Amino acid sequence: VARMIMMGLEFAGNVPFKDVYITGLIRDERGDKMSKSKGNVIDPLDIIDGIELDALVAKRTTGLMQPHLAAAIEKATRKQFPQGIEAHGTDALRFTFTALAGPSRDIRFDLGRVSGYRNFCNKLWNAARFVLMTLEGQDGAIPANDLAGAHVLSVADRWIRSRFGQMLRTLEPALTEYRFDFAATALYEFTWYEFCDWYLELTKPVLQAEHATIESKRGARRTLIEILEALLRALHPVMPFITEEIWQRVAPLCAAVGLITVRDPTIMRATYPLANEYALDAAAESATAWIQAVVLAVRQIRGEMDIAPSKRIPALLQNASAIDREYADSYAVYLERLAGLERVEFLAADAPAPEAATALVGELTILVPMAGLIDPAVEAERLAKRTGRLESDLGKLQAKLANASFVANAPPEVVAGDRARVAELESQRERLRVQLARVRRLANSAGNKPLS
Repeated sequence: VARMIMMGLEFAGNVPFKDVYITGLIRDERGDKMSKSKGNVIDPLDIIDGIELDALVAKRTTGLMQPHLAAAIEKATRKQFPQGIEAHGTDALRFTFTALAGPSRDIRFDLGRVSGYRNFCNKLWNAARFVLMTLEGQDGAIPANDLAGAHVLSVADRWIRSRFGQMLRTLEPALTEYRFDFAATALYEFTWYEFCDWYLELTKPVLQAEHATIESKRGARRTLIEILEALLRALHPVMPFITEEIWQRVAPLCAAVGLITVRDPTIMRATYPLANEYALDAAAESATAWIQAVVLAVRQIRGEMDIAPSKRIPALLQNASAIDREYADSYAVYLERLAGLERVEFLAADAPAPEAATALVGELTILVPMAGLIDPAVEAERLAKRTGRLESDLGKLQAKLANASFVANAPPEVVAGDRARVAELESQRERLRVQLARVRRLANSAGNKPLS
């Protein structure tokens, strides 16, 4: 850097740059500096293209300054990469380094991180396939050329546009301040959790419902392609190859319906999306947050009671406020589809409630009646076994923490982690006891032989 500045001043009379970005030192997964003599260097091309084990061993043991270390390096390499290194692709590696690019922070490089971001690339690819299948007239969808007509945006369509704008508001200062790790996190969380996990699912009740209007279907399809195209532009600097490939198929559809007025030959020439193009929609965000909370609460009940996702169940809403009732009535289709509910009914605050699994969403109580959903005897046995396993794990951890020598000599973060785990297990045990008590009451109320 100093040499380039001096040469710029000498030959051009000016410095070649004003900002210098310095990355941290990339270390191996144990925190050791990567060194040819240690045999722990990984060629980025081997991560991108993959390499077989024997070729990797030969690469690490050839041309050593200390040849006597070759046997140890080979042994360590075969242990660490018994199947060699799989191909992960350029974009996965680029996203990994972007996500790890904190200011002047040493980086412990773990191949598992690259595998995780390869999964992210696959997630984006599959999301794009879903959008393109929807727009290309498959699965009973309306033709793509209808997108330009009148359309109505659902609460989900408005929500994803608002959330995309919020993501861009986080992204813009992160890029300006060279916090590429923050930028990568914002892109990852929006793409995976909001666009893929939630919005794509929220569009299905509209796109696949016979009673949905043509205008609402058109609004969902238009929002799908519009947000996907803008998201590709936002991701492109980090993941240039997969975004270019997808964009070449997405852009013509956007241009055909007027979402793109100037058709660039490549995504590299397209303008970067701006936050002010996507206004905040507080009403849509509030409503969708409620939908998400209720869906997650019902899914939690399903998990705790071991109710199959395919089984449709009733739900009772108690202590519902006026806004809860409005949301439940307006967005019942989302609850039925995403939470697998057959019906939603309201229960007065002072009304007797049946034996049910419960969850709270603010002041709202969600009840799933257990009668007819479970076999009390089988469920009681399952809960008892699960409680026994949990208490065994809890006892081991408690004994470990009761050992003064362990507490005094173990790293503080290990002790803190074990204590947090004890607290979590105790909480789980209490929840299991509550569930078991409910099951026993259900069995007794049904006139069965009392469960012990």
